[in-house]
Amino acid sequence: MTRPQEISGLIAFSAGLLSFVSPCVLPLVPSYITYITGVSFKELTDAKSRSRLRWTTIFHSLFFIMGFSFIFILMGASASYLGRLLAEYQGWIMKAGGVLIILLGIHFTGIINIPFLQMEKRFEMRRKPLGYAGSLLVGVAFAAGWTPCIGPILSTILIYASTSQKLTTGILLLTYYSIGLGIPFFLSSLAFNSFLSAFDRIKRYMRVITVVSGLFLIGIGILFLTDTFKEINSYLNSLTGP
Repeated sequence: MTRPQEISGLIAFSAGLLSFVSPCVLPLVPSYITYITGVSFKELTDAKSRSRLRWTTIFHSLFFIMGFSFIFILMGASASYLGRLLAEYQGWIMKAGGVLIILLGIHFTGIINIPFLQMEKRFEMRRKPLGYAGSLLVGVAFAAGWTPCIGPILSTILIYASTSQKLTTGILLLTYYSIGLGIPFFLSSLAFNSFLSAFDRIKRYMRVITVVSGLFLIGIGILFLTDTFKEINSYLNSLTGP
């Protein structure tokens, strides 16, 4: 893997982590875990029951992660394909994307509020289908749910994917993003009590996390708008070139 791809992959992975700790996802993790496993909150926190249900939790969590990863990777491939069709406008796409990402970042910090980003469009499944297929479908529904918290961060990666003429770029970027979102979810399901304990400590810093996420978006947007991101990639390519 070349250095530009490593940098892009690191940014996408970081974006996945930020999505996990966003106010729209982190507080809902316990509910998602109990929902996809079909196991009660009490059983998940009980030491004896937890050891008995370990493999059930593992497989349901993996199928849930596979569900949202499939949708995100499909989005990445679609964004790269669109970028190939609009290759001659790549410069404009990068600049327009930079402006949009900066606006999303400012909204994320709470400095200004953009009304249409406050609207949640989320698929809700009142009854989970039985078995692992149900967990897969819940993952798909989770990815299809466009929330104001995860949307701006995900949009940043999709915009970058759309500036590439390689179909594999979008697939790789959204794979890294899905890994960044999936790993902490999987670990939370394995160590449920530890997650609850950590969440009690983290939730007091949710405002700080939100501001940091917004600044992350603003920083990426500035790199896009000023073509600095392209210059960084060109420089790294020169180091790895023949």
